[in-house]
Amino acid sequence: MERKDFETWLDNISVTFLSLTDLQKNETLDHLISLSGAVQLRHLSNNLETLLKRDFLKLLPLELSFYLLKWLDPQTLLTCCLVSKQWNKVISACTEVWQTACKNLGWQIDDSVQDALHWKKVYLKAILRMKQLEEHEAFETSSLIGHSARVYALYYRDGLLCTGSDDLSAKLWDVSTGQCVYGIQTHTCAAVKFDEQKLVTGSFDNTVACWEWSSGARTQHFRGHTGAVFSVDYSDELDILVSGSADFAVKVWALSAGTCLNTLTGHTEWVTKVVLQKCKVKSLLHSPGDYILLSADKYEIKIWPIGREINCKCLKTLSVSEDRSICLQPRLHFDGKYIVCSSALGLYQWDFASYDILRVIKTPEVANLALLGFGDVFALLFDNHYLYIMDLRTESLISRWPLPEYRKSKRGSSFLAGEASWLNGLDGHNDTGLVFATSMPDHSIHLVLWKEHG
Repeated sequence: MERKDFETWLDNISVTFLSLTDLQKNETLDHLISLSGAVQLRHLSNNLETLLKRDFLKLLPLELSFYLLKWLDPQTLLTCCLVSKQWNKVISACTEVWQTACKNLGWQIDDSVQDALHWKKVYLKAILRMKQLEEHEAFETSSLIGHSARVYALYYRDGLLCTGSDDLSAKLWDVSTGQCVYGIQTHTCAAVKFDEQKLVTGSFDNTVACWEWSSGARTQHFRGHTGAVFSVDYSDELDILVSGSADFAVKVWALSAGTCLNTLTGHTEWVTKVVLQKCKVKSLLHSPGDYILLSADKYEIKIWPIGREINCKCLKTLSVSEDRSICLQPRLHFDGKYIVCSSALGLYQWDFASYDILRVIKTPEVANLALLGFGDVFALLFDNHYLYIMDLRTESLISRWPLPEYRKSKRGSSFLAGEASWLNGLDGHNDTGLVFATSMPDHSIHLVLWKEHG
């Protein structure tokens, strides 16, 4: 048949074919296939594969592709990236998908970064770290050696760890190198806190002292307690120092002058912890920016307003039980919004604006966990044998790390958490440095550190 005649015939056949019902079209195709030889069947097979296996992700508009991808879990998406270069390009360009995947892992997200490839890399780094946590391989250990007697007190900030010992000295260590930066002669330290210029110590000799790192000189001596001073805190902005003691009292001092401004009473047990912190929420009793003092003994947490007016009355007393056999663990978290403390009944979280108990987290699989750190996503806890990480969204323990036979402390001063920002969500950068430190019976300090990603 000539080409022109063939085209005319094909047009007529097409018009007729399109007018048929689906059943008639199928019967027509079946008849044509039955009349076909090997060449026609091979041609049909090759073209059907192309027509039936269409790359819809490639054909769809990018916005619609992103919408569909959001319904897939990250692991499936990673598998899809292996299908073709085009699929990998489209999937890797979907910023929201990878940001959401990171958030679901408890990762902190900076929404201002819109580089999709960046977030895919963050996710890949995140699943590696989470896998290390789940397999209890995220940390490593180290030791600081230098004291010649028991280490009673620890305090950490900005990569530096301060240790106060029964050998009448305090040392400042660079955690990353393990080197002692400063070592000064002091009294026996039961509590320490420091900044770049000074060290403040509470002592078993019933006094508080302020020391200068560079010279080792004692610049101030605070006398007035009649029992050992177990906890200290201060504010240069207010020029105030607070101390908690075995004499059941909390004292407020003028930091620069060394004079006692007020003695806060009401505790019926040793005051083992004082925390001076700015309020971050508004209530009938305080406003954002107000300084608040928390003091704790083994049964109660007392809340005091501290500011320019030094004479203050207790705003509220918090407890978990009237049963005096139920003790609070000697650690206290206060970030200006929430108060958190642990006991044998569980981990208690109070809303600072209302003083209401927001939740009680019970961990039946591990009894009597002590609190080290508390954030928006994770909590750091420990007992006599392990360090634990809890996912606060599910209230489940997701990781643990074995601890040696460390020196026990009823006051909670001989163990502490290190870097704390990761508790609000890992971000790929804050999972470095010190996680936990505790003093050992051989007078060394045991460190738990984040392992490098590898």
